[in-house]
Amino acid sequence: MNLMHLKYAVEVAKASSISRAAENLFMGQPNLSRAISELEENLGIKIFKRSPKGITTTPQGEEFLGYARKILAQVDAVERLYNGENTNKQKFSISVPRASYISCAFTHFVNSLNTKDKDGIEMFYKETNSMRAINNIINSDYKLGILRYQTAYKENFDLMLKEKGLRGDLITEFMYYLAMSKEHPLAGKDDITTEDLAPYIEIAHADPYVPSLPTGAVQRGELSEHVNKRIFVFERGSQMDLLSRVHNTFMWVSPIPQRALDMYGLIQKKCTANQKVYRDILIYKDDYTLTSLDKKFLAEIDKVKPIIN
Repeated sequence: MNLMHLKYAVEVAKASSISRAAENLFMGQPNLSRAISELEENLGIKIFKRSPKGITTTPQGEEFLGYARKILAQVDAVERLYNGENTNKQKFSISVPRASYISCAFTHFVNSLNTKDKDGIEMFYKETNSMRAINNIINSDYKLGILRYQTAYKENFDLMLKEKGLRGDLITEFMYYLAMSKEHPLAGKDDITTEDLAPYIEIAHADPYVPSLPTGAVQRGELSEHVNKRIFVFERGSQMDLLSRVHNTFMWVSPIPQRALDMYGLIQKKCTANQKVYRDILIYKDDYTLTSLDKKFLAEIDKVKPIIN
């Protein structure tokens, strides 16, 4: 086993495909497959499970990749130190749910920074689900995350955070709004019921997560039984574009800033039929101390919170 083998495994996990990983690494697919097989043989474990649908990571593979990422991060740090890279560079990293109010806060946060700072700034902002936000902190050296979940699942998340040595600070609680195009057939209706939504297409997330619960059970708890037409989309920009251009679509969202609604030609409506309450909480390791950049970002979150409270 060598560092290149670690890099290969991490890239395969990132791409979820041997062929795509080989392209990213600028090497032949057979050579990459052979290197991964040799690594698995040397370790005596299966890192990846191969199927016609692609590559998935085994439980032992997840554990190994966690160590591999930490080793590669430490090697990078040593190289930066002795190759003269400025170690005073300000760094900020966070994984968040796909939420317009958080994106708005991040934009204000970036605008508030002194970009002429000679020491430099490096930021990572990743939109993803709660499971990956947690894994990014534990295994990928992200410092902060924001989790979103129904209050009904609070105990599940509290227990999981405690087990993983993570702290959770409440940002806000809210109820979902309905977002739709101004041209949607229901745009002029004051009180929309779940039955009203039945003929239309819901834009939804395909990757909900609650600790200790199967994905199918969580999806059933999130999705309306009255709707049978859905498009599952992972990326927030595509969701907004669909809502804007496909006028018979809708989506359940945390409240959206008016500027974003105007930009995409959308409206948002309260729906008394949906009484589920959600929480957004900030997570980070118990032994982590918030930096000045972290605190600046959280201050911007506080400024935009009135739109959802």
